[in-house]
Amino acid sequence: MTTVIEPELVHLAAQGDRAALAALLSTVRPGLVRYCRARLGRVGGAYTTADDVAQEVCLAVLKALPRYRDQGRPFSAFVFAIAANKVADAQRAAIRGAAIAVPDSDLEQEDTTPGPEQQAVATDLARRLSALLHRLPDAQREIIILRVAVGLTAEEVGAILGMSAAAVRVAQSRALARLRTLAGDGLDEVAA
Repeated sequence: MTTVIEPELVHLAAQGDRAALAALLSTVRPGLVRYCRARLGRVGGAYTTADDVAQEVCLAVLKALPRYRDQGRPFSAFVFAIAANKVADAQRAAIRGAAIAVPDSDLEQEDTTPGPEQQAVATDLARRLSALLHRLPDAQREIIILRVAVGLTAEEVGAILGMSAAAVRVAQSRALARLRTLAGDGLDEVAA
């Protein structure tokens, strides 16, 4: 599911090649959107804030790209480190009640919103999944989001979090087991 980002593409983009920049952004943006949506969730029934943060991450990656140096880690580690910081900024801003800047309208995607019933079902499912995720320790939640929602490999997640791929797999297994237990407990509470 994860897309390999070729070092040559990153190098060309860092040198200012417009086609390489466009290709690089089109490669990383879908994963960034999934990551931000998983970390920030819906506000008012929409993912507007998460999508705005993903756009801010893309802009920050573009701004930082000329200074990027390959240090033997996947480029995705560089991208998702920026994303983690932007998400943390958005969470702090939300706590303070500050507004997050809206990107230029020409950068936004076409709206393909499902109907009201599908939105209600999806919103309820997302709310329940988010509640379960927030009951996990921070490190396990981050691993599940990066591995499942974004689709990164264990090696990429390990590079981002400073862990070995094996440690990521073990933590993911434990997190999924914990989620199954939590989900089972939630079903028992609903039945009672």
